[in-house]
Amino acid sequence: MRTILLDTHIFLWMHHEPEKLPAKIGTLLKNKEVRWYVSQISVWEIQVKYDTGKLSLPTPPGECIPNLITQSRLAYQGLQDSAVFMLGKLPMIHRDPFDRLLIATCIVNGWTLATQDEQIPKYPVLTLT
Repeated sequence: MRTILLDTHIFLWMHHEPEKLPAKIGTLLKNKEVRWYVSQISVWEIQVKYDTGKLSLPTPPGECIPNLITQSRLAYQGLQDSAVFMLGKLPMIHRDPFDRLLIATCIVNGWTLATQDEQIPKYPVLTLT
């Protein structure tokens, strides 16, 4: 079974702007042979962006994000120490700490990262765009 981790923007698009989802990702979301994950890293990023006014949501993240995860039937991945330690082995191509942690999570687990971020494929990580 293929395992794919959603980048934060893909997770948000799924629920708030599905028209932005790339066709390939939209099609794969319906495939029962794919296991989809959202990460605690994305939940953290959403909260930080909401708190700094960079992200608008219909309700505070603590109210809406757990419900969105449950409704979408995504598996939930907590932050792993092995992903944190992988950061020291990654080149500093991308400066966003959340994206770097998502990349590291995929590398240590052998997963694919669903993203539209053009910097991420420069890392040794499988991507779905």
